[in-house]
Amino acid sequence: MELTDTHTLPVSQQRTWDALNDTDMLRACIPGCESIDPDGENAYLVALSASVGPVKARFKGRMQLTDIDAPNGYSIVFEGQGGAAGFAKGNAHVTLEADGDAATRLSYAASAQVGGKLAQIGSRLVDGAARKIAGEFFKRFGALVSGEGVDGIAAAAPEDTEPAADPTARGNTAQNEAADGESAGDATKRKKSWTAWISKS
Repeated sequence: MELTDTHTLPVSQQRTWDALNDTDMLRACIPGCESIDPDGENAYLVALSASVGPVKARFKGRMQLTDIDAPNGYSIVFEGQGGAAGFAKGNAHVTLEADGDAATRLSYAASAQVGGKLAQIGSRLVDGAARKIAGEFFKRFGALVSGEGVDGIAAAAPEDTEPAADPTARGNTAQNEAADGESAGDATKRKKSWTAWISKS
């Protein structure tokens, strides 16, 4: 599976970079994400609920940031296991480019492989689900990073959205099925909450 796209965000390049490195911000923006916890230098453990067509599962995986070139971009290597649902692994490269003084062009190119039941349901459905998740992520990210339309976005995971022809990004991410809420207490310990991050701007 290959995904590429470009989004223009109404904030500076440095501010966009800071948000992309804020785990609480990312957790609020990734559909179905339950936790993102540090696991060594530039590495994170991720737990999320995913639904792709008839396949629903809770995935646990690891994400490693490489080729870091602040504030211009980085690469991500990721892998996740979803039990009987299968697995997903791949990489992505994210590039930031200033678009004037108060806007940033964010481009990404991702490549992923899936196995198990995910591989059996067909590449079109998986690709569609990945694109839909990516679209939802950037909708939330853009609203939070700009401080507009924040209310309810962090909590509103699209549970009833069935990945059909147009679903979203990253083969191993998806929607909220049943979060255990394990990370609720940890969120206050990590870096900074997205609400505090927004208020400082």
